[in-house]
Amino acid sequence: QVQVVESGGGLVQAGGSLRLSCTASGLTFRGYSMGWFRQAPGKEREGVSCISWSGGSTYYADSVKGRFTIFRDNARITLYLQMNSLKPEDTAMYYCAAVQACSPVYLRIRAAEDNYWGQGTQVTVSS
Repeated sequence: QVQVVESGGGLVQAGGSLRLSCTASGLTFRGYSMGWFRQAPGKEREGVSCISWSGGSTYYADSVKGRFTIFRDNARITLYLQMNSLKPEDTAMYYCAAVQACSPVYLRIRAAEDNYWGQGTQVTVSS
């Protein structure tokens, strides 16, 4: 069974930065594309970014493009999300998960699934 543990969230002022981490077990990490997702109170979970298994291909939602950077360290079995220039609208619980492929379509498919999510890490951006 795939298990992920997200960490690195916190409270930050608008314009600040955070780096999220995600460690995975129960899967051959280097063989999977991975994605970051978020869910704000009262809203549906959405895909934020994804990265191919090799790290050679990435995708960002328009809302975070130019501010967030996704990267991975396959040797450390860890996925990262560097978040800069944070805005209050970035406030949400952030999750990571494996995706079938790195694309907006597969991010939407995975975001809609109810099963196999970690505990997430809370990001709160104050104005």
